[in-house]
Amino acid sequence: MTEATRPPRRSDTTKAAITTAAREQFAAKGYQAATIRAIAANAGIDPALVIRYFGNKENLFAAAAEFDLRLPDLKGVPKGAVGPALVEHFFNRWEGDETLMALLRTAVTNGPAAERMRSIFSTQLVLAVTKLSGSGARAEMRAGLIATQMLGVALCRYVLKLPSVARANRAALARWLGPTIQRYLFARNPSDHRTSR
Repeated sequence: MTEATRPPRRSDTTKAAITTAAREQFAAKGYQAATIRAIAANAGIDPALVIRYFGNKENLFAAAAEFDLRLPDLKGVPKGAVGPALVEHFFNRWEGDETLMALLRTAVTNGPAAERMRSIFSTQLVLAVTKLSGSGARAEMRAGLIATQMLGVALCRYVLKLPSVARANRAALARWLGPTIQRYLFARNPSDHRTSR
């Protein structure tokens, strides 16, 4: 019997049920309000099994987190406006998805959540950057630099609530960040300060 034909183990089935129930609870109630007890009840199991397989709510959240950054197709946007459009999109995502914000908060102190956040940005953002700027190591670097800006702003604005950033007008922040993101997308080298190609 091969791995592909072997029936799933009971533990795999239980973990899958827990993960599905957790996604439903986190989506419906948000990270803070979702409880291990409610997730276990939704999965039809004892709460002790949730702890057995995942350890705590943070690890369960990281395992259950499946987020789509919903990055828009920016090919139709004028080249000089791509950076600001991407910044505005990220603000919409941060402010429109409580669960995504919970993942950011959790990722600061939780290894599995941090790995999930890295995975989301390294796959989805790299793909979007590749469509605009070409593939290869440069696309990965460009995406990484964009992530530093957007994750950094999100952390300071929504988690740490750094006063000057937290109370800043979104449009003003976008005007500051847009040219930087534009340069990360299209500059030919680090000393190239033009904001479009």
